[in-house]
Amino acid sequence: MRNLPPDGRLLFLTRSIRLFSYGSLSVVLVFYLTALGLSEAQTGLLLTLTLLGDTVISLSLTTQADRIGRRRILITGALLMAGAGLAFALTSNFLLLVAAGTIGVISPSGNEVGPFLPIEQAALSHVVSARERTTIFAWYALAGALSTAAGSLFSGVLIQALRKAAVPVVSSERAIIVCYAAIGVLLGLLFTRLSPAAEVRRDISVAAGHRTLLGIGASRGVVLRLSSLFALDAFGGGFIVQSFAAYWFYLRFGVAPATLGGIFFGANVLAGLSALMASRLAARFGLIRTMVFTHLPSNILLVLIPLMPNLSLAVLALFLRFSISQMDVPTRQSYTMAIVREEERSSAAGITGVARTAGAALAPVFAGLLFARPSLINLPFFIAGTLKIAYDLLLYRAFVRVPPPEEVR
Repeated sequence: MRNLPPDGRLLFLTRSIRLFSYGSLSVVLVFYLTALGLSEAQTGLLLTLTLLGDTVISLSLTTQADRIGRRRILITGALLMAGAGLAFALTSNFLLLVAAGTIGVISPSGNEVGPFLPIEQAALSHVVSARERTTIFAWYALAGALSTAAGSLFSGVLIQALRKAAVPVVSSERAIIVCYAAIGVLLGLLFTRLSPAAEVRRDISVAAGHRTLLGIGASRGVVLRLSSLFALDAFGGGFIVQSFAAYWFYLRFGVAPATLGGIFFGANVLAGLSALMASRLAARFGLIRTMVFTHLPSNILLVLIPLMPNLSLAVLALFLRFSISQMDVPTRQSYTMAIVREEERSSAAGITGVARTAGAALAPVFAGLLFARPSLINLPFFIAGTLKIAYDLLLYRAFVRVPPPEEVR
């Protein structure tokens, strides 16, 4: 990390700031939308359409990033994020919210959405060596997780302070939305400082753009297979996005938003620390085995959360899950970057990222319908765990014999 070049440090900073805003938003978003008068079913539909819109925007931008310029696309994404946040703060009209969420960049899950992550992954892979890539991605994941955790805590503390000051509920939650929009503007300014060193050489990028509309040629088969599996995993995870998970704790145990901020702060800290272990495990067991053998037990714990009889045990199961749930993130990102050509990295990361977003986008509408019926609020956890376990088994079967170049002896 001490040898990380200036562009790498800038990308760590933008990642941290962005995930802080995503974490703060995810704790209050469902509460805010229902306080505006939306039903649980409408909220689920809005989140689904928001994620679908992010999918289209991400695919359009990331597959052109190496041709148009990574910095330009990142700035565009930041402006879309600021615009969406501003619209959510200014209107309660369902159709306008759908339009803003679909065109702009809104994260209901606390996780990455929009064009940022794929382009930053490609740029980081461009400025660090293959030997360092997984370790850098692990620290990159940690920076994001800690920032998400800090954002969750900030959100809960700020809302509690505003309510003590007799600020109306909707207004206190709207303050978080306004902060989200402001951070989008800040990100746009920071991305202007990204240097040409993070870009693909123009002659290579133009040639790659001519090969195929989506910017991938030789890597097409493996990217499409990975994308289908990542979509399955994300579809399962979409049933328990952090906004709905927080809402579940409120419905099941009556946990206040301020307390939820603390709970998810701790959970995301554990998730970030778990990512650091990934590079050590990957160096010993390989990227694919590390991805699968850490992800499986975390999904078993996911199924156990709603079976816990009280809040303490439910939080314990949540913490145990988060303590191993993110080990597959840097390994998955590193594996994707390793097995595609240099000039196809932004496109490959964008396509696989879009597949994850698309998978996640389909689930909240069903989750919203389930949360609308008190007897079914536990079912999303069971569905999510089952689908994610299936993903682990299919991934291992398909790619255990396709090691990245650095693992070939």
